Amino acid sequence: MVRVKRGVRAHKRRQNLLKNTKGFRWGRKSKYRLAKEALLHAWSYSFRDRKAKKRSFRSLWQTKINAQVRKNGVSYSKFIHMLKAKNIELDRKILADLAENNPEIFNKISEEAKS
Repeated sequence: MVRVKRGVRAHKRRQNLLKNTKGFRWGRKSKYRLAKEALLHAWSYSFRDRKAKKRSFRSLWQTKINAQVRKNGVSYSKFIHMLKAKNIELDRKILADLAENNPEIFNKISEEAKS
């Protein structure tokens, strides 16, 4: 049986893994064992937080809309219900942007929903 040496392949695999740890602190950017462990955590956190990011932005939009709508004397849930009843199909992202940057336009939409 011929002897198989895997030094080149192993070195390439380790170097590829270490490329992904650029910017990590302490030994986790240069030591293979620490880098491998750090990447396992980093990749799982990034997968999890891509999902959580969507939730947190929706929550932020709801807060912005609620703050503006309360000035008009309506709660957030009633405002959303009125929008659906009037078939005004603006999503929360657009409504939050309007509430923050163009409150006069947002107030017109709010009045339209109330009427």
